[in-house]
Amino acid sequence: MAEAIVTALATPVQAVGDLIASGGPVVLWILVTGVLLWTLALERYWYFKRVLPREAERMLAAWRARREHKSWCARSIRQAMISRLNAGMTSKLTLMRTLVPLAPLLGLIGTVSGMLEVFEAMALRGSADARTMAEGVSHAMICTMSGLAVSISGLYPVHYFSSRARRKTELYSDEFEF
Repeated sequence: MAEAIVTALATPVQAVGDLIASGGPVVLWILVTGVLLWTLALERYWYFKRVLPREAERMLAAWRARREHKSWCARSIRQAMISRLNAGMTSKLTLMRTLVPLAPLLGLIGTVSGMLEVFEAMALRGSADARTMAEGVSHAMICTMSGLAVSISGLYPVHYFSSRARRKTELYSDEFEF
């Protein structure tokens, strides 16, 4: 039983190790990009689920406790509260939006380096046989695939949290009544 669990847990680790070994060091950087992207996505999920409701409730209570809501000063305070909530909701989105296109660009670097390996092997051997080219092309394609997989998997969380922040900001603007 314990051996089956260890084997089940070791299989994905071994697969990632094989991917890095056959794709080169660029795949490791792509993996780091993917882990960072999904760590930020989980953090944003936690923020929207646990932290934001408490912050919003605290600010709404402070707003409702004010006696005066119509003056320029009160409107400025209202706008600052809404801006603070919006800043909290969008704080990590810029980094996430940067990581999504970074992954395929890293894949492109790996692709170019793999193709350079192919050309170098062809120049050294003086011929273009399949065995000479196979390793470099494999290296190139693994980098491309890894970069695209990380990028595509990160598109949804970026869109989801951006639209959710926009929606929540509008809803909170309505809740902070004049």
